Amino acid sequence: MGREVRKVPADWEHPKDKIYGEIRYIPMFEGGFEDASKEWAQRFIRMYNGGMTDEENEWYPEGVMEWANEEMPPDPKHYMPEFEEHTKTHFQMYEDTSEGTPISPVMKTPEELAQWLVDNNASTFGHNMTATYEQWLYICNGGWAPSAVVTNGHLESGVVAMSNNESK
Repeated sequence: MGREVRKVPADWEHPKDKIYGEIRYIPMFEGGFEDASKEWAQRFIRMYNGGMTDEENEWYPEGVMEWANEEMPPDPKHYMPEFEEHTKTHFQMYEDTSEGTPISPVMKTPEELAQWLVDNNASTFGHNMTATYEQWLYICNGGWAPSAVVTNGHLESGVVAMSNNESK
């Protein structure tokens, strides 16, 4: 959970829907719908055939159908499209506290994205936490930061902590 940069096509528009009475971005995991579906099906088959672990038996005493009722199969609308590699030419910053929603527009370079995040006081974590250009650029080039980190009793955003840790 935190901030991650995703490579997307230049014309990518993250889908929206009416959620809680407002038009909002649909939270979407970064790719992998096919893999997530296969993993879900394999786990179901294993459990259905009597292969539940002790922990699974403890959590789902009524068996595999109880698990399947709680752990629904992946829904393709909650996964980013699997873009062809050659089309992923641009960058967009996402929060991934949920499955993932954009916090920036699509930008041509990591540098442009970092500058936009600074110019717009983009949140790194919480309402008043932001980052410098260099801190954002580190994440724009590196891909991901946790929401927050506590070091010696001090809370700081993951963007700041990851970039500061790298510079030491």
